[in-house]
Amino acid sequence: MVPSKFIRSKAGRCLPVMLAALIFAGCTTKAPDQSAAHIQGEATADSAYYLQQMQQSSDDSKTTWQLLAIHALLKEGKIKQAVDLYNQLPKEMNEEQRREQSLLVPEIKNAQKDYAAASTALAKINSAELNKNQQTRYYQAVIDASQNRPSLELLRAYIAQEPMLTGPAHQKNIDGTWQTLSQMTPEQMNSLVINADENTLQGWLDLQRVWNDNRNDPEMLKAGIKDWQTRYPQNPGAKTLPTQLSNMQNYKPASTEKIALLLPLNGQAAVFGRTIQQGFEAAKNMGSAPVAQTTAPAQVADANGQPVDTTQAALPKPADPNMVASPAAASVDDLTQQPAATPAPQAAPQTQPAAAAAAPANPSAEVKVYDTTTQPLAQILAQAQQDGATIVVGPLLKNNVDQLATTTSPLNILALNQPENVQNRANICYFALSPEDEARDAADHIWQQGHRAPLLLVPRSALGDRVTKAFADEWLKLGGGTVLQQKFGSTAELKQGINSGSGIALSGTPVNAVAAQPEAVTIGGLTIPAPPTEAQITGGASGSVDAAYIVATSDEVALIKPMIAMRTGSRSSAQLYASSRSSQGVSGPDFRLEMEGLQFSEIPMLAGNNPSLMQQALGSVNNDYSLARLYAMGVDAWSLANHFSQIRQVPGYQVNGNTGTLSANQDCVINRKLNWLQFSQGQIVPAS
Repeated sequence: MVPSKFIRSKAGRCLPVMLAALIFAGCTTKAPDQSAAHIQGEATADSAYYLQQMQQSSDDSKTTWQLLAIHALLKEGKIKQAVDLYNQLPKEMNEEQRREQSLLVPEIKNAQKDYAAASTALAKINSAELNKNQQTRYYQAVIDASQNRPSLELLRAYIAQEPMLTGPAHQKNIDGTWQTLSQMTPEQMNSLVINADENTLQGWLDLQRVWNDNRNDPEMLKAGIKDWQTRYPQNPGAKTLPTQLSNMQNYKPASTEKIALLLPLNGQAAVFGRTIQQGFEAAKNMGSAPVAQTTAPAQVADANGQPVDTTQAALPKPADPNMVASPAAASVDDLTQQPAATPAPQAAPQTQPAAAAAAPANPSAEVKVYDTTTQPLAQILAQAQQDGATIVVGPLLKNNVDQLATTTSPLNILALNQPENVQNRANICYFALSPEDEARDAADHIWQQGHRAPLLLVPRSALGDRVTKAFADEWLKLGGGTVLQQKFGSTAELKQGINSGSGIALSGTPVNAVAAQPEAVTIGGLTIPAPPTEAQITGGASGSVDAAYIVATSDEVALIKPMIAMRTGSRSSAQLYASSRSSQGVSGPDFRLEMEGLQFSEIPMLAGNNPSLMQQALGSVNNDYSLARLYAMGVDAWSLANHFSQIRQVPGYQVNGNTGTLSANQDCVINRKLNWLQFSQGQIVPAS
């Protein structure tokens, strides 16, 4: 028998040995490295997890965790921390880590809104070497760097990314592809050169043609889409329609058989109301073709329901410059100033499809005009409903439009002005010809032409203030920085400046505009402000102005442009732009030569897109260009009324109107894209 004492002694000696063995085993056995799996996968964890893993690692996996943390920080909007962590990356990395690092560069640059640098970095990446999830990110970086500017490269990025996406991201990709196609001009579409094996792209282009050919006829559009799905069954759009087309399949059309037209027919604003009515009647009876003199006028009612004379001879001339804040938004004197008799202006070549097919004529539609100067708006709307109206067009005056916020009318209403604070109402859309519209369009046009340091030359008035705010707000939304402004006085003051030889310098004071900026981030109790964009740092620097937007009459711009040349000389690289306020159709050959290089915006009708309607409109208003624009507004009001359901229910729906390419935002405020023309060697040509 073995003594019990020996046994205990032996066991006591063995225990330390066993513990030591276990300890050494723990030191030599590593936990599985999960970093590679994360970098190959979708990397869905948050930055805190990756930062913790990085801190607990000491070998090559630490760099992988660091790369993953940078990507997560970017997704969380923590740009400053992501950049700081990127700058701490080691110089020595393996090939897989190098590929991830190269992809992070354009993602960081996009987050900083340095899109040019992002594009440069993307050009250095071979997407074929990336794994599937990295390729998805690569194409997203291409899409982000494009800033939604339609191009063949952007279409190809969407198409390449689509098979890798599921769920909401997939629908977003389909909608992005369609939006890119929809934003392309006819010139861009005609210039596309695609490869023979790009069947998916060819299918998308064919769907766009189906849309263009049938978008004004819902039944034809449905049939066209069904036929397209049969011909392109493998196209991703055939399986998942773009939201716009899907909504078009299901929208409920609004009736325009009985229209209530609410306009001021007496008082100082009557000239505007009558002109809009003329344009509306012309479109109703004859589309955009000239209207025969025998066309029966609409029924017009006063406060007592009695007929009212609506002939052109009855038009009063307004006197109060504050009566109408919009659509003209300039003084009424400017609106009614009759230019000297001149030959019809030379039409610029067409740059967009004419809008004749925007809405067909319907002479049988019943239009009843209600004078908004004779009774309260609520009573007029109630009367229109009682009279069986199916849609209301108007009112025009801003005080009446403001009252729509409290209306309980169930009728669809296309207001011909816009309130200061828009409320989203399911049955109301707002259509105005305002200088703010033009200013926003100018900001977009100047941005698209590559300029980043604009100066606004505006009158010293409420009009100048409104234009300045609209332009600066839009500029910041586009990603730009500080906008400079300079105000000028009367024509007499400008002439005095020429006589004194002082000229106009391309400099000004910063505009205080507020826009949604990237938010600051808080990390570990420390708040880090969002970094400014490069444009915000350099955009407002004095002396670096590369574009000037001038809001002036033709007489004023005839003085302002040479005054700029007096100070800057012929060496100035700044491009000059002007609003349609400077375009009154009275420019002779000397004026056109003096304006060499100046670009200006104009509604499509007066830019030459619809010559017959332009002649008809100018003839109706004695060649008054300001009133001709209101005439075109009446024509477009008819088109919008006929497409009210599409505009209200289908995101991105567009109408090629005579006052611009018309579309609506989420509040159904109608936006207008204008034509841009340029003075070149004594001629007016489309701006390049």
